[in-house]
Amino acid sequence: MASRSRAALTLALKGAEAAGATTRLLDLRTLDLPMYDPDGEAGDAARRLMEECYGADGLIWSSPLYQGTISGAFKNALDWLHDLGRRDPPFLHDKVIGLVSASGGTQGLQAINTMEFSVRALRGWAVPYVVPVASAWRVFGADGRVEDEGVGSQLQMLGSEVVRVARRFAEDAMVHRQAECAEAAERVAAA
Repeated sequence: MASRSRAALTLALKGAEAAGATTRLLDLRTLDLPMYDPDGEAGDAARRLMEECYGADGLIWSSPLYQGTISGAFKNALDWLHDLGRRDPPFLHDKVIGLVSASGGTQGLQAINTMEFSVRALRGWAVPYVVPVASAWRVFGADGRVEDEGVGSQLQMLGSEVVRVARRFAEDAMVHRQAECAEAAERVAAA
């Protein structure tokens, strides 16, 4: 059975690519991160995660919903990003981040909310347009292919919005971040 949160992320990345971005997918199942230890040394997997996230202009996060929140593996990855606090600028300062969750029921916003709190804690900017994929077992087949084109379009739109806002931030360091996020919300509501 294919990962539905990975399938959703793949579609969002296609939207980012269609908008002109170069993308890389980091699958936490294959990255094999050790448990975060604030006193321990970061191994190769943790260093790769931190460098990829710190070097990106924008990110798209996708997590399944387990017991009302993000997966333990996703939380562990976020914990490793704590080590970026020693950099200048620290953490994910002014990175644009799109949020996706895949749930078996209708409570996907719970995972989105958790991720949004983490975005703020890491000093990033969450794109106001989020995609909680409800009843993901209906949306994606066992092979991971999308069976609901409406949700597929939403995911691709999220990817393109991350690219659009990241470009805007990169073009003008003085752009007012809150206003840009409000404009993104208006564009999505109009669509």
